[in-house]
Amino acid sequence: MKFAVGYQLPEQDEEPLTRIVADLPRQIDEVYFPWLDMPSGRSPMTSRSGFVDWDGQSRLEDDLRVFRDMGIKLDLLFNANCYGGHSLSQALANRVCSIIEHLLETTGLHAITTTSLMVARTVQQYFPQIDVRASVNMRIGTVKAMEYVAEFFDSFYLQREYNRDLQRIKQIKAWTDANAKDLYFLVNSGCMSFCSGQVFHDNLVAHEAEIADTINVGGWNPSLCWNYYADREHWVSLLQNSWIRPEDIHHYEGYFSVAKLASRMHANPRRVIEAYCRAHYRGNLLDLFEPSHGPLIAPHIIDNSRFPADWFERTTARYERCRSDDYYASVLDQVLVLQGVSVPSQPG
Repeated sequence: MKFAVGYQLPEQDEEPLTRIVADLPRQIDEVYFPWLDMPSGRSPMTSRSGFVDWDGQSRLEDDLRVFRDMGIKLDLLFNANCYGGHSLSQALANRVCSIIEHLLETTGLHAITTTSLMVARTVQQYFPQIDVRASVNMRIGTVKAMEYVAEFFDSFYLQREYNRDLQRIKQIKAWTDANAKDLYFLVNSGCMSFCSGQVFHDNLVAHEAEIADTINVGGWNPSLCWNYYADREHWVSLLQNSWIRPEDIHHYEGYFSVAKLASRMHANPRRVIEAYCRAHYRGNLLDLFEPSHGPLIAPHIIDNSRFPADWFERTTARYERCRSDDYYASVLDQVLVLQGVSVPSQPG
């Protein structure tokens, strides 16, 4: 399995992504990245202090050329959930084309990933050599959903909630193969499966710059997951989400050629990338996800070394039934430990 990893601007004392990728060049297939001052599926590219790094564009382009020279493909993100009043505008189309033309001249570009049918149509019209990919944020998880937009996209990210539904993946893979489309998946999302607040949250992210300049309603956290997991009774849901353990990645060979790693906002991208490239990790499994939710269950951790041997089989072969039985609760009892406290291993 090869991986697509997300770019972030490092602080001066942080390790650049170029160095991490250079250590694992045979396993990194793509680097995906946003444009500096455009909305995307994550917060705007800023320094850790929260301010836009206006020197960042030249640093970004320098790094993209390094990746290009390594033979790494480049994937530009236009994956904001909302572009507001400009969603159908000629101005947005012109901006998209201008950015792509610039990158083709300076760094090269293999793909764009988008949530916008207008952006997808525009790129296909003017840049037919570029792979136009449907973002995971579109929540496309059925053959029918792919059929609806087949004219707009060359490849698709699978709706992450179906990462453990192997029967569905087989059906979708058969369709993408028959229709000359490529299929990708996101493997380390920490988001809640079928989150009722995803559209609301993604819209907030798309308008984050405007929201920051507004007097807003206080006294609550608009991220639904942080409220939900504040109740310990809900911790079992942490195991019912879409993530895949590094040890289980090999099961997806043949369905997906590239797995996407969420690492654009992660505090330790090397930890994430090395864990999945090596297909092994010892430590708090939540530390590999974006978002991690680790602080919400501290001082407890979810010990990745304590998962039972039948975890993958039980959570994929009986996908729907397993979500409603007691299996996840029993596994949580086994993997949830107090950090720094030695607990005897349980049979798996």
